[in-house]
Amino acid sequence: MATPDAYPYRAASDIPYFSADGETYLAPTPLRDLRKSRPLRVLSEQDFDFWQTYGYVVVKEAIPAAAAARLLEFAWDFQGLDPRHPQGWYSDDREFRSDLDRELHIYGFVEAYHHQLIWDSRQTRRVYDAFVDVWDCEELWVTLDRLNLNPPNIRDRDRAHIAPTDKGFDIELHWDVDTTLEVPPQRVQGIIALDATQPDHGGFQCSPELFRRFGEWKAGQPADRDPIRPAADRGEFPVIRPELAAGDLLIWNGLLAHGVARNTSADGVRAVQYLSMMPALESHHEQRRSRIESWRHLSTPDWNKTLVGDATRHESLRYGTATLNDLGRKLLGLESWRGLDTDQFTGEPACTKSA
Repeated sequence: MATPDAYPYRAASDIPYFSADGETYLAPTPLRDLRKSRPLRVLSEQDFDFWQTYGYVVVKEAIPAAAAARLLEFAWDFQGLDPRHPQGWYSDDREFRSDLDRELHIYGFVEAYHHQLIWDSRQTRRVYDAFVDVWDCEELWVTLDRLNLNPPNIRDRDRAHIAPTDKGFDIELHWDVDTTLEVPPQRVQGIIALDATQPDHGGFQCSPELFRRFGEWKAGQPADRDPIRPAADRGEFPVIRPELAAGDLLIWNGLLAHGVARNTSADGVRAVQYLSMMPALESHHEQRRSRIESWRHLSTPDWNKTLVGDATRHESLRYGTATLNDLGRKLLGLESWRGLDTDQFTGEPACTKSA
């Protein structure tokens, strides 16, 4: 069972969120059962009910479609790929730094974290307000994450190059938290679509009916079931693909079984920005320092071991530090949500009533 000792840092909020890593949080009430204390900003009542029932919600036009198009153009340029020449999207003699590096290439990850366009999405008010709605908390930090540009999964991007496993993480369908814990931690993730969903382009898929009926399903499972990979009947618990337009934000609960379908198209791509927000841990001084240094010097963020930096030309060699607006400075941790100077952060719980 998870305890507060496992989550030593308390969020700068009057809601008692605790976390050790800024990814998963211990909370007295699961997000699916949360009773709102603040008015909804972006989500409608129907949206919020859908989020709590099925584990995900789509926020239309979270960023302008034109901004999504600029990010997509940047993703192509950063990878050194031409969207008009599919044959150049592959390199059968490419050398990889590790097995992880090969898998990230196959999945289409773009190891850029701090370009101005990436930060522009993060510090967009509509994006922030959507995460305020689902957490019912205004003092948030944004994840320092990357982009995804996934061409058809053939040649050196064929998923057959990844050895199959019988349990644990599976790109096709998995949970982001240990679902066998008596008190599962709370986690929220999100993506912004950079192009429109197409049936054969692959992309986000999930099992919302399994989320809705998770307690019922869990009661019938063996005690030693896989905590990360669901063994659920897809006839009873269908896997679906939410439709997204360029600029739409999809937010999902870590307890929603989800994954990424392979790209089976002839020459289409799936492109997204990974973007989520979590309650700010202003008392976690080392994490805050690391976040600020990563932004300032464009160093690879260290919050997730799968963030490896670009092997060809690291982003720190390509462009300068992104400019942050007032919201962005707080979402990074450069400024306190409680109006304190950065060297005065104490971690004492407080809540900003307007942001």
